[in-house]
Amino acid sequence: MSIGRSFHVLLTANAASNLADGLAFVSIPLLAASLTDDPRFIAGLATVYALVRLLVALPIGVWVDRADRRTLLAMANLLRGAAILALAISLLVGVEGLVLLYVAFGILGTLESAADNAAISLVPSYVHDRDLDRANGRISATQLVADEFVGPPLGGLLFAVAATMPVFMMGGLWAVAGFLALALPRALKRSATSSELSAPRAFWTEAFDGLRWIARNRVVGGLALVGALASVGYMLPFSILVLFAQDRLGVNETGYGMILAVSALGGLAGSFLTSRVRARFGYRMTIATSLLTGALSLFALAMTTEPILAAILLAIYILHAVVWGICATSLRQRLVPDELRGRVNAGSRVLGLLGLALGSIAGGALATIDLTLAITAGGAVFIACTVLALILIRTTDGQPPTAA
Repeated sequence: MSIGRSFHVLLTANAASNLADGLAFVSIPLLAASLTDDPRFIAGLATVYALVRLLVALPIGVWVDRADRRTLLAMANLLRGAAILALAISLLVGVEGLVLLYVAFGILGTLESAADNAAISLVPSYVHDRDLDRANGRISATQLVADEFVGPPLGGLLFAVAATMPVFMMGGLWAVAGFLALALPRALKRSATSSELSAPRAFWTEAFDGLRWIARNRVVGGLALVGALASVGYMLPFSILVLFAQDRLGVNETGYGMILAVSALGGLAGSFLTSRVRARFGYRMTIATSLLTGALSLFALAMTTEPILAAILLAIYILHAVVWGICATSLRQRLVPDELRGRVNAGSRVLGLLGLALGSIAGGALATIDLTLAITAGGAVFIACTVLALILIRTTDGQPPTAA
């Protein structure tokens, strides 16, 4: 059964945006490497990108709830396209430098946060509740194909032809995503709540409304807590995975890339399986089982030295992450009031980003003792996530609860 034309327009816009993201994943670091051979300045791009997304998450949540989300999604993508095209033109005429690249990357991080939040908040406006799992699965599959399979190799190929070529293509793709968003119908008018009818409140008071709502709602708060802890568990192994692959599995750069490509196939499978599994077993058991699967896959990974087996285990791990992510997103979309959806998304995102940072730091520290220790610790964290999910996330007949 078709989900609907409006959702497919949104999905196509998301696909164009994700392809640009995939190009950026390869071409921006390559541009940095062409300007400096200092690894600190190259790695600093990722640091700036992460910090910007963390700092702007809560303010953007307010704007997603205040503004027309379709217009916000369109403008975020159009502005990303304009910013990256300006960078491409600057490079083409010989105006280049790391400062320019850092500024561009900071702008892209800000606008990506706005586009992502607006898009997630828009999905329930175009999709029935019963189809949310399927819709989010398609979004996840599109993102995986664009980010993992198409974007990075295409970006490398275009960069080999001309350094500015992937940058121009990124600008064009984000512009296409912006114009497609403008083709979306306006979402149904949201009903005004008593808080919206009262006098306007301070911006930062509104920004923290999402976190306060998360803290009061058992299920969504549980999802946020599990999500933050799962982010720690994710980064514990992935922050040192390249070292594990080289030292423990004995693979070179090409072998490491192949392992990552195989692992992405697991995520693709998870994108298509989630809606069926959730319909059969309900959110609570699907989430708990997926988190337990992630734990077991990491425990097994820590014990193996075989590259092929490691690739299969990582594919199972990524499958679990996609299943968990789709279920968590669908539950939030069902349970969070429309007028708070952007701020709750933002609050959950902040907790997840903090978890990623903590996991990365802890993973590096544990790896100085033993590489497998970081991976085993990740498995232990996912065991804790499984227990929390069983305690905090309640469902009835496979459907989410209607109240906290």
